[in-house]
Amino acid sequence: MRNINMDVLRGIAVLGLMFMNAYFFGVFEYGYVPSPQPPLSDNIIHTADLIFIDGRFRTLFCLLFGAGLVIQRQHPQLRDKQYNRLKILAFIGLAHGLLLWAGDILLIYACAGWLTLKFIDQPYNQQLKQGIGFLALGAVISFLLAFIEPDMSPLTRESDTFVEAYQDWHSSFFSGFMSNILMFVVMLIALPLITLWMAAGIMLIGVALYKQGIFVNGLTTKQLNFILPAAVGFTLLRLIVEPSTSVLTYALAEPFNWFAALSTALLYIHLIVKLVGNNKNKFTALQNAGRMSLTLYLMQTVIFLLCFRIVFPSWVLTFNRIDYWLLSVFIALLQLSFCALYLRLFKHGPCEYVWRKLSS
Repeated sequence: MRNINMDVLRGIAVLGLMFMNAYFFGVFEYGYVPSPQPPLSDNIIHTADLIFIDGRFRTLFCLLFGAGLVIQRQHPQLRDKQYNRLKILAFIGLAHGLLLWAGDILLIYACAGWLTLKFIDQPYNQQLKQGIGFLALGAVISFLLAFIEPDMSPLTRESDTFVEAYQDWHSSFFSGFMSNILMFVVMLIALPLITLWMAAGIMLIGVALYKQGIFVNGLTTKQLNFILPAAVGFTLLRLIVEPSTSVLTYALAEPFNWFAALSTALLYIHLIVKLVGNNKNKFTALQNAGRMSLTLYLMQTVIFLLCFRIVFPSWVLTFNRIDYWLLSVFIALLQLSFCALYLRLFKHGPCEYVWRKLSS
């Protein structure tokens, strides 16, 4: 029986990713850069991002990816194809990152999934410990690397550094293409150092919790009593630690955010499982988005690149955070409508269909 809860969660994750990814399609290495006098809404939305969005949906996707590997493992016809599916996903991620957008997560998930499969048949308590160990390893490495010449100088759209970077990305198609390749190479270097361990750790936690029934029944009372204070505590720590204050706070910000994201994502899972109850008649629009998550993720890249690189490149110089949010809401509604229409005619999304065919 299909797990409807996971479809809804996957739909939420792929749409939620936009609200952070949107900042990184103009000048990738800096993301959102404020105007010299940002509006009050910038501070409000930035705080909301840190509490509810930043890293939360990427983490939710990792947990779902790990759970999906277990489900495939339970079906002999899918089990034999797992490594091939991950290989094809890695190639899709490479193409996506090199040719379109350096912020690709597909290659990361494919590599982390490959590592996760090495431990997938272990008892869930060992997987949980291994996952936490991987996550802690990535956090320690991230903390240490942050001390290597961190740039904490305030940056606005009038800063020479930002203006130069903007020109590199937008002066010509070739310049933007080469800037994207350079940033993707940087992401590839970070993969074995940090992101692989982070993603694999979260996936293994997703594997262990799936075996415990979290995606069917939600968290137990004991788990909830541990995870809720962890979510609040780590989120408060991340809000307190302002990266531009000192080198130490700069180094602590990302590890704190990882653990805040993990605990918050687990709360999202618990909430959705209780609301949906595996009922196929609830949240059908989000179910559809979850079934087409790969298609929607790649479609978002195309839409944002068209907006910020081709049609409206000046948006990077004028958009405040609320403008990015409104654009993301519009695209989310557009994608939900697209899924509803598409799945009336076809069983699988176009990218999901290609992925299946190439993996068979």
